[in-house]
Amino acid sequence: QVQLGESGGGLVQAGGSLRLSCTSSRRTFSSEAMAWFRQASGKEREFVAAISYSGDSTYYSDSLTDVKGRFTISRDNAKNTIHLQMNNLRPADTAVYYCAARDGLLPVPNLIEYNYWGQGTQVTVSS
Repeated sequence: QVQLGESGGGLVQAGGSLRLSCTSSRRTFSSEAMAWFRQASGKEREFVAAISYSGDSTYYSDSLTDVKGRFTISRDNAKNTIHLQMNNLRPADTAVYYCAARDGLLPVPNLIEYNYWGQGTQVTVSS
């Protein structure tokens, strides 16, 4: 069954904002680090941001331009939900965004470390 479900994607103009959400039905949510990845058409899936089980520690991509200054990852363990607030969006941010969970407490950027994946939500930024 689907354990992670993303929402909040859509079409936005460059410079606009979106807030993605991912709700987990996993009973172990509050002891799992979570992350957002994205995959543009024809490209490999890439790491965007991750957050520790408690929300006290976050990790943002070093390779994606200005992600740390524009995107913010957060979580609400009471609601089994994580969010990705995306501001000042650019056409290069156009992709399917996936949330993922790992059997570990700490945020890491490696795709292979994540055991559970959502179906993804499309984000399209027009110029």
